[in-house]
Amino acid sequence: MLSLLFTICMIWFVGKLFAFGLKASWGIMKLLCTVIFFPVILIGMVLGGLMYIAFPLLIVGGIIALAASHS
Repeated sequence: MLSLLFTICMIWFVGKLFAFGLKASWGIMKLLCTVIFFPVILIGMVLGGLMYIAFPLLIVGGIIALAASHS
């Protein structure tokens, strides 16, 4: 009986840790994309001659950042 109770609690505990890990990794990935990947992609587009695409993306990103900071 104790073995069954231990097994159920262990499955619950591992499930909670798995969910926490997914939430943490999603937060880290959002941070990386916002701070590192997006600016590097925009700089690469400008250096590659795609200024007409990079500038509107920069404006849209700025508007979204401005709207997110006020809410």
